[in-house]
Amino acid sequence: MSDAVPQFKTAEYSGNAGGTCKACGQAIGGSYYQVNGAKTCSKCAQRIKQQLPNDSHTAFARGVLFGVGGAILGLGIYVGFALATGLIAGLISLAVGYIVGKAILLGSGGIGGRRYQVAAVLLTYAAVSLAAVPIALSQHMKHGSAQAQSQVSESPSDSPKPSVAKAVGTLALIGLVSPFLGLSNPMQGVIGLIILFVGIRIAWRMTAARQISILGPIAET
Repeated sequence: MSDAVPQFKTAEYSGNAGGTCKACGQAIGGSYYQVNGAKTCSKCAQRIKQQLPNDSHTAFARGVLFGVGGAILGLGIYVGFALATGLIAGLISLAVGYIVGKAILLGSGGIGGRRYQVAAVLLTYAAVSLAAVPIALSQHMKHGSAQAQSQVSESPSDSPKPSVAKAVGTLALIGLVSPFLGLSNPMQGVIGLIILFVGIRIAWRMTAARQISILGPIAET
């Protein structure tokens, strides 16, 4: 939602008969509106209605596109940290969830809702789980055994090689299930899944629909 739209969380009432508008602070005379329970003048209520963003296919598409960018950024941060420190820090999942949620809201213009939440969950999970692929490849290349090198050199030159598409698909599948493969070490695996769930929850809550209730006009009694 646009920053120009006031955020109404609790009702505030003045001691004077008409009260004051929560949005502009001016005295209210005659009828008034309630925006999320807060007394608001007619002019501000109409302005808020006009500023409320409308969901659309374009907004959703932009939100997902930005979310994909956020997921790629989050994946890069996750992998970069792991390769630079040699540590797999599951807590980075929290940052990934925040980045994805923020990116979706940026692309959609502040619009949220169930389909935005589903996209945020999928992108956050994909970014965190697929990060295992480049990390594992880097470790394999760094710590490749002499036996593996020998097997490569002794293999026939005409031996069949898997297609690029098949290799990429296999790696992607392994990456997507990597959070559960980590359960081979129960303690670390469970902790990793819990942290991943918290990161996903951050993205889910950030992309929830912004609800503003506008009631009125209400006549002063």
